[in-house]
Amino acid sequence: MFSYRHAFHAGNHADVLKHTVLIAVLEHLLHKDTPLTVVDTHAGAGLYRLDGDYAGTSGEAAEGVLRLLAGTPGPTPPPALARYLEVVRGFNPGGGSRVYPGSPFIVQRLLRPQDRLKLCELHPTDARTLAANVAQLEAGRQVAVLREDGFGAATKFLPPPSRRAMVLVDPSYEIKTDYGRTAAFVGEALKRFATGVYVVWHPIIPRPEAHDLPRRLRTLATRAGKPWLHATLTVKSSKVAATPDGQARRPGLPASGMFVLNPPYTLAEQLRPALAWLAPQLAQDRHAGFTLDGASA
Repeated sequence: MFSYRHAFHAGNHADVLKHTVLIAVLEHLLHKDTPLTVVDTHAGAGLYRLDGDYAGTSGEAAEGVLRLLAGTPGPTPPPALARYLEVVRGFNPGGGSRVYPGSPFIVQRLLRPQDRLKLCELHPTDARTLAANVAQLEAGRQVAVLREDGFGAATKFLPPPSRRAMVLVDPSYEIKTDYGRTAAFVGEALKRFATGVYVVWHPIIPRPEAHDLPRRLRTLATRAGKPWLHATLTVKSSKVAATPDGQARRPGLPASGMFVLNPPYTLAEQLRPALAWLAPQLAQDRHAGFTLDGASA
């Protein structure tokens, strides 16, 4: 159950998509003065070293954020991606790219004093690391770290006193029941707080549960009469290839998506040019591309 460590995947193409969308949604919500509560159901360790053993072993950041930070000649990134890269660079004030911020630290960096952040993490090692990392922020009561299963704990924060909240749902999907639990969690959260903004990351892999999850989320949104937006980014084929010695070589994660319920009305116009720019930049083969679909209430 606890074998997944996001440190191996920090800064990969899925993180680029996830955090670009997350920042765009969050900054729109912060335009209003009313306090905002942000809930992260699967927070991870919070900060990651891209020059450490974990990230170095996988090398995934090299095909993700590091490729973008290298600043290869070409078109200027659209505003949503430029903002994402600005935030990442802010965690490396001396230049370079040693540190990659996870969702908790990206969110905390953008929040105002009146806002609150609730972080759930069940993995024992990551929960300890997260608590230690957050302690260095000296953020006081603004940030709460809970060593609990986010699927079970996060709904207790809904609705928040200010009636404004964004919930990030980002499990590892290491076990196939995570797909069903994600849909069930979003359904319950919508019943408790129908006007909350729910942001769900999901992998796109050849597995029935993975293909079914976006459909289930669309159904939940439609039945609740809520608008939704679904962005996907593909960087390579999902087909299993053969190595020269005849062994099967799995492609790793070929694509991922971000499903947003009650999205800001500006989000689609921000993401379309960002995705169109990003797909060729992070392409690993000719199958790279993106989609952006949605429906209004």
